[in-house]
Amino acid sequence: MQIKLITVGKLKEKYLIAGIQEYAKRLGAYTKFSMIEVPDEKAPENLSAAQMLNVKEKEGQRILSKIKDDDYVFALAIEGVERTSVDFAGEIEKLTLHGKSSFVFIIGGSLGLSPEVYQSADTLISFGKMTYPHQLMRLIFTEQIYRAFKIIHHEPYHK
Repeated sequence: MQIKLITVGKLKEKYLIAGIQEYAKRLGAYTKFSMIEVPDEKAPENLSAAQMLNVKEKEGQRILSKIKDDDYVFALAIEGVERTSVDFAGEIEKLTLHGKSSFVFIIGGSLGLSPEVYQSADTLISFGKMTYPHQLMRLIFTEQIYRAFKIIHHEPYHK
């Protein structure tokens, strides 16, 4: 099995990098995990709606270039479906049993995802209505992927 986490922008905070590396190392016992950072599009602070869409489309093209036809794609979006950790683990396990072996999880940039990325996603997943920093979300989501594998394998960790 292979899991790719595609994100927009470069992660700079050392404490977040260290946390992600720790969970990535732990995931090595269960799957091949990689994080792919695509460049964010430089933009001024105050953008028009057309400029925002243009930025999202450029970032979206970079994201889509990293996705293969046989990947099962989850896009993180506030409009997505909220899941418990157990539900998320069950969804991964069920997809695996139905022949899926390559999963992509997408975390967009500060402006969100392009319509094309939303359309390419097999499912949208939400962590609720709150807004989280995209950098921090990488760590939180990597931990949730690790938690899902612990649940799937009936190993202690999840409480």
